[in-house]
Amino acid sequence: MAYPGYGGGFGNFSGQMPGMQMPGTGPNMLPGGYSGYPAYSDNYSSADDAMWNYFTAVAGQDGEVDAEELQKCLTQSGISGTYSPFSLETCRIMIAMLDRDYTGKMGFNEFKELWAALNAWKQNFMTIDQDRSGTVEHHELSQAIAIMGYRLSPQTLTAIAKRYSKNGRIFFDDYVACCVKLRALTDFFRRRDHLQQGCVNLIYDDFLQGTMVI
Repeated sequence: MAYPGYGGGFGNFSGQMPGMQMPGTGPNMLPGGYSGYPAYSDNYSSADDAMWNYFTAVAGQDGEVDAEELQKCLTQSGISGTYSPFSLETCRIMIAMLDRDYTGKMGFNEFKELWAALNAWKQNFMTIDQDRSGTVEHHELSQAIAIMGYRLSPQTLTAIAKRYSKNGRIFFDDYVACCVKLRALTDFFRRRDHLQQGCVNLIYDDFLQGTMVI
């Protein structure tokens, strides 16, 4: 069935944006045909990966990065291109999106997963930011969300656009924050929608745990 609010496109990277290098294919499949997160082998030769250098330059002795370290890592990598570097708050929710053990930090495999996501979102943003102003308008954000595979009501799209816009424009950092929350909250909802009907029963504590950290 078609899952309400989730079309399976770039929200979980089952598609590939032009010019984007995906780190793996055919990862873990969950009930309902949902494609899970990219899986990386434990014997992965990270020393040969350019991303490993970015990551280890700021990671602590535990081999993980917190939000401030992630912000520094992404800024030094130049992944945001000509757009402004990511804010600390956006880096916090990036970690929360992939923080499945609730440590508040991100390991290298999670970082690679984030890297793939950011490249896809950046390519998507550049596609609609044709004048290279670094911002998009409300209707362009709605277009980008649709391209990623989400099917949302006009009311929801309007609410999202208002939440992430400044003077009627959405900047790249806010756009990425929007993408992170869309993916994280959709993943949270879908894991509990066992029948894939777009309806779940939540206890209050579970709801808070899934939404307050994002």
